[in-house]
Amino acid sequence: MMENLQKARRNGDTKQALLKVNIAGVELANPVTTASGTFGYGREYSMFADLNKLGGICVKGVSNVEWKGNPPPRVMETYGGMLNSVGLQNPGVDYFIEKEVPFLRRYNTKIIVNACGHSVAEYEAVCEKLNEADIDMVELNISCPNISEGGKAFGLDPEAAKEVVAKSKIKLTKKPLMVKLSPNVTDIALIAKTVEGAGADAISLINTLLGMKIDIYKKTTPFKNKFAGLSGPAIKPVALRMVYQVHKAVKIPILGMGGITTGEDAIEFMMAGAAAIAVGTANFRNPRACEQILKEIEEFMDKQGISDINEIVGIV
Repeated sequence: MMENLQKARRNGDTKQALLKVNIAGVELANPVTTASGTFGYGREYSMFADLNKLGGICVKGVSNVEWKGNPPPRVMETYGGMLNSVGLQNPGVDYFIEKEVPFLRRYNTKIIVNACGHSVAEYEAVCEKLNEADIDMVELNISCPNISEGGKAFGLDPEAAKEVVAKSKIKLTKKPLMVKLSPNVTDIALIAKTVEGAGADAISLINTLLGMKIDIYKKTTPFKNKFAGLSGPAIKPVALRMVYQVHKAVKIPILGMGGITTGEDAIEFMMAGAAAIAVGTANFRNPRACEQILKEIEEFMDKQGISDINEIVGIV
């Protein structure tokens, strides 16, 4: 099998078929995508990386209206990763559709849009506009604070998650809805099953873990909101565990992420149950991280005699 696979790859006639994956009806040329908030709108990386080699680009969050984001400092390095408190700064969905979508459509990759809001009404509004846009999928970021309920994130409460997913799904009649889960919960499987029941077509996880830093000389925290999102290799074991748990709990596909920096990391996530993976913080260190990870996935398939990447999904 391995010799035939290598021969086919050299001839260039089966490479795409061997790497193709499907997320809620959206076919990706390969399982490597970018994690929202770490790749801008693709334009920012286009001079460094070949966007055509990506299975999909999940752009940074967009809201119904422009968000200014949090004051600096917004990002700080930490052992094994980074802390961020950007605050989902973005120019709004109308600007995104007019200016960024046409640029992304120059490339042979799928467009996944991370949608955010501070209330159910805001989520509904942005989803209604994205429903008519030339994009492939919406990733609903339910880690945003619910201002009308005292600032508690939608993704931390099953009932709040159910409501925002169900009402957003009503507005998305033409696009698959993927829901991005927060890891800052006691039972990730419960939240996953709740959003599946509310109409989610796919699940992405994990978002950042809640972290903190203290300046011992100034005797204060550097971030305005005191807490920040922890990402990078430090969170990989937690992310992998949660992908495994959710895969056992739901029937819809999973986009796995959290500290992926190598092809081996990506393979682990797929064996845990992810149909595809997203690369986040690694892009800051290496703008071509996604290309390198894809190459390492292919090398692993060659060495292990794997004829179709889907063969390994959820085998653990």
